Amino acid sequence: MPIPDFQSIMFPLLEIISDGKEYSIAGTRDVLAETFHLTDEEVNQKLPSGVANTFYNRLAWAKIYLERAGLITKIRRGVFKISEQGKAVLSSPPKKINIAYLEQFEAFKGFRDKASSDPGANLKLSESQESKATPEEALDLAYKNLRDDLASQLLNQIKGSHPSFFEKLVVDLMLKMGYGGPGDNAGTVTSYGGDNGIDGIINEDMLGLDVIYLQAKRWENTVGRPDIQKFVGALVGKRARKGVFLTTSSFSSEAIEYAASIDAKIVLIDGIKLSQLLIDFDVGVSSSQTYTIKRIDHDYFEGE
Repeated sequence: MPIPDFQSIMFPLLEIISDGKEYSIAGTRDVLAETFHLTDEEVNQKLPSGVANTFYNRLAWAKIYLERAGLITKIRRGVFKISEQGKAVLSSPPKKINIAYLEQFEAFKGFRDKASSDPGANLKLSESQESKATPEEALDLAYKNLRDDLASQLLNQIKGSHPSFFEKLVVDLMLKMGYGGPGDNAGTVTSYGGDNGIDGIINEDMLGLDVIYLQAKRWENTVGRPDIQKFVGALVGKRARKGVFLTTSSFSSEAIEYAASIDAKIVLIDGIKLSQLLIDFDVGVSSSQTYTIKRIDHDYFEGE
């Protein structure tokens, strides 16, 4: 089953701690994972940013919302237990505990009203977002949407450029990714129109003893197996065993299978992967705004 949203976690979490003992987020995670029949892969899944764990993040926010409503009492850093109000809720349990249910508690309403009026601490999401996303997930989703839109713009920009510019771009990308030895001749673009299947050359060392050959296709059509075979033939002519084939389109399944089956090391980069690499390594893009998400430094306050 899919990972439950943080609202769906609130009621099971309150039930787990109903015995009045002290708990931590980590101490309830495995029990909740079993309750929702989550696989190890689902438990370890990351948010799109790749930084936070999705299930742990949702569990933490479920705990925060229950705490703000007064159903959970914080004992000390990272440790909590059910409150008397929480026990009262379970004595006549609702079908579910969600945002709408918590609104009946004055402490929670005060928390929500303060959050919604403070742009710097705005935890109040739209109704549709609240049913699915924690604040971190909402930020991650917005970031992903912006990134996907930028990737699409990048591909359109590349497709509208001259083929020779695309060849230069892929060489620049390889160099920014850390390939190529020192010196001005680390990467070069071959003469346009007379490349014999080779569009760029990356020298991995000063003397060019180890070389990576590039093939760049600014295409709309799918790259097939025959195109990869021609590239491999060009590598054979250079006595080379390393090559990268980059395209603005995609590769057929036959092309992918063929590249994986041969002795030569051929890396295939399609338009989607290409645009993501350009963004990751700042080729053809520049930063517009930077946001830093900060949290309380509990260690700082330990000695107060």
